This record gives sequence, structure tokens and C-alpha cells, in this order.
Amino acid sequence: MPIPTEPIGSVPRPENLRDGIAELAAGTLDPADYELLVDQAVADTIKRMQATGSPVLTDGEQGKPSFVGYPLHGVAGLAPDGAVIPFADGHTRQLPRLTEGPFRYGAHAATYLVAAQRHTGHPVKQAVIAPSALSLLYPADGIEGYPREEFLADLADESEQDIRRCLDAGAASVQLDFTEGRLSLKLDPSGGLLRSFVELNNTVLDRFSAAERARLGVHTCPGGDQDSVHSLDVDYAELLPELLTLNVGSFYLQLASEPDPARVLRVVAEHSRDDQRIFVGVTDPIDPRVETAEEVRDRVLQAASYLPVERLGTCDDCGFAPFADDASTSRDTAFAKIEARVRGTQLAADQLGV
Repeated sequence: MPIPTEPIGSVPRPENLRDGIAELAAGTLDPADYELLVDQAVADTIKRMQATGSPVLTDGEQGKPSFVGYPLHGVAGLAPDGAVIPFADGHTRQLPRLTEGPFRYGAHAATYLVAAQRHTGHPVKQAVIAPSALSLLYPADGIEGYPREEFLADLADESEQDIRRCLDAGAASVQLDFTEGRLSLKLDPSGGLLRSFVELNNTVLDRFSAAERARLGVHTCPGGDQDSVHSLDVDYAELLPELLTLNVGSFYLQLASEPDPARVLRVVAEHSRDDQRIFVGVTDPIDPRVETAEEVRDRVLQAASYLPVERLGTCDDCGFAPFADDASTSRDTAFAKIEARVRGTQLAADQLGV
């Protein structure tokens, strides 16, 4: 496809897998049986995504407890009372709090990638959590004998290994999820927290070669969980100039749910570099209505009026179920939206003559 199009990551888990997650947590399901449920869900996700015509696939994050929590599987020294993320509808998600060091990942994203590759010969991308998100695990009052600077150094090493293992395993691309970027401006309107996040992420990204960074991308959105968001009310223009200083080849930007996409595109056109590909969101996972291919086409054409088509790509605004228990969107709806994105991107490419 002349205009590349990629999924962001998560797809709603089937009901039997969601039930299995609860049973595993309750100790009533054998771990081997749970792994079988995950593998079946991954196989079905790959098959259905491939049927949409998507040139790049993901495993839909079927085996992840959440897009942010997978590295914490089996990690000791965590308390449940960490940072709280409030959503617009009133529900919250809470991160754990680190209580001791040194910090090490308990699981790496390459494990999910390799499991997905067993089910297809098509290109598979892999989402990883940005180190900036995991920096929120460290408590404000510190940890005795484990200063924040030492934690951040350990975190950078772990994040580098998480990304590098995916590249070495043959990921078509590796996407860093940076949904806390826009949220940081809500927590700190001065932009100091955002700048510290970008600095930490670039500390990791700068360890990769230019060729490797061309396979890396960053996704940002105002959050998307249970049909709600955490920071859509934050002005995108306050985020994008800083975001676009991240040293990656691609950016995956939520746009379909943005109230004034033209304004956002003007900011992107002003601040992005010639060597950066911009994947614009053309489907809104929170909207229960499935976009038509023609609507997607028109969104792509609008983006092409601001950005050179050779630097343009399309994506979904965000994942459809970033937390494993999110059943607000059906699998059928998710795959219908993915198919609309693929078909609409092709219609736009045809009209643009590329």
C-alpha cells in the first residue's frame, strides 16, 4: 500500500479469555490452560486482522494484562497504592508503587511478538511501554537506599533491552506507547514534567542507531479506556512541539477524535522534521459507530493537504482495549474499524495517485 497503515495495538479480548484472566487471578484456572486461551485468542486476532487486508499485524495485546503493566509481571517490591489516573467519566486506573530496588522488568514485549509470529508470515509490529510511564512507579518521597537517579538509570537499561529484543526478534516496527505525554500537561501545565518525560525517553532512544530508530515510533493519545479519556481537554498544541523532538522515525497521532484536526495538522506541519513519518488517526475506537471507508479517505486527504504524502501514514487513534478487562468495544466493531481504515487509506492513495 503506497500510504502505510498500521494498527496501534490492543484489540478487545474474547469473553472466554477475560473470564480466564479472572479465574487465573482467583487461582481457579491452571496457568497452562490460561496460556492455551491466550494462544487461541492471538491466533484468532491474527487471522481476523489479516482478513481486513492490514499489511502490518499485531497480536492485539491479548496476553498483556495492560499496555503499561506487562513488564511488572512477577516483579517483587510493588505496593498497590501508586499513581492514580482519573478518566473523564469518573473511573480511575492505578499504577503500583515501587518499594525497593533494583528495578528489573519481569517480562519483555518480545515474548508476545514471538508468540504472534508463530501464527503468520506477515509483518508484525510490537508495542512497548515508554520508560516515562514506568517512571511514575517511583514514589515522591523516595526509597531508602535506592535514589531516584539510580532507579532511572536502571529503568533506561531495562527499556532499552525491551525495545532491542523486539528489533532482534524481527519486529516490523516497535511502537513506544506515550499516552502519559498529554496527561503530564494536565498534571503540570508548566511543561516541566513533559520535558522530563521526553528527556528520559530520548536517553533510551539515543542508544539506538539511525537505522534502528527508523523502525521505532511513538504513539500518543488522550487515553482511551472504557469509552473515556483522561486528557482530551489538554491542548494538543502544547504537546506536539515537544513530542516531535523524540528521536524516532514515526509518530502515531490520535486525530479522528480531535475537535479541530486541521489546527493539529498545522502544528504538526510546522514542527515535524522531513525524516519523520506521521501516522494520523483516522478511526476513533471510543466512537461505537464504524467509520465508512469514504470518511477515512477524506481524513487522509485532509492530512495530505498539510503533510507530504510520502511522509504520511494512517492508524487508529489508540488501542481498542488497552486494559485486559475493557469490554466497552466488541471485537467485531474493532475489526470493522480496522477494515475501514485499510480500505479508506487505499481509496485516498488511489485519489492522490500514489
